[in-house]
Amino acid sequence: MSTATSFDDVSDTARWVAYYRLLESQRPDALFVDPLASRLAGDKGREMAQSLAKLALPWAMAVRTRVYDELILEAIERDRATAVVNLAAGMDARPYRLNLPSSLYWLEVDLPQLINVKAGILDGETPVCRLERLGLDVSDRGALSALLERVTAAHCSVVVVTEGLLAYLEDDAVRGLAQELRARSAIRSWVLEAALPEVVKRNQRAWGKRMARAGTAMKFAPPEGIDYFRQFGWAVRTRRSCLLEARRLHREPPLASLLYFAKSLTARGRQWLDDVVVYGVVEPATDP
Repeated sequence: MSTATSFDDVSDTARWVAYYRLLESQRPDALFVDPLASRLAGDKGREMAQSLAKLALPWAMAVRTRVYDELILEAIERDRATAVVNLAAGMDARPYRLNLPSSLYWLEVDLPQLINVKAGILDGETPVCRLERLGLDVSDRGALSALLERVTAAHCSVVVVTEGLLAYLEDDAVRGLAQELRARSAIRSWVLEAALPEVVKRNQRAWGKRMARAGTAMKFAPPEGIDYFRQFGWAVRTRRSCLLEARRLHREPPLASLLYFAKSLTARGRQWLDDVVVYGVVEPATDP
């Protein structure tokens, strides 16, 4: 039986994140406005967020969403992309709220049950671009490979998005995904994130037990951060520190000024501010 303090399945985590988009959208100084967030979050999203209120997550979710918005739009423009593939799309609503070309093809991929629920919630809503949804487990490498082949056969410039996905995968799954994406020249950029191990350990201590039922324990946290992907032929095009972006966007976490001051006193601390959680874009490396 569901409780207000447990994630029963992966759709609960998607609704949880949507609720934080709702909170940000209601602010007078909102970093973005998601008019569909309330419906996508539902009562379960609100219950989950309120049960975790002590963790002060709204600032982090707002910053991540806004930075991903910016990185995705920049990648589409720079790469002259005709397609976006959003892996583990959850309850994301970007095809309805971003200023996207009407000709852009946007593919949302997630588990079949989540895709079906989302389609029902948004039935009757009109996206701003060409939108398709597909139920597929992104950890199924064979199915993912077939999907990528289909998309890259039809489009010569593709942007891939993995917001909030990689941390929940095993290292082998991330490695396989990096290799599958790099093997296709039509994939011009990959918008992703990486957190240092201490962040994942802290989050596991804070709410890991509550998320265990949904099978969404955090696992992937490479010590080298976003540079982890260089070994698979990816070059870092853009990197943005979560904490420094929070300062830019005026969404600092509690006691942020003390944290920034303490970390700025040493070179190692300043590097930590840059790398603790990074949102970025990687692109195929150019052979020397």
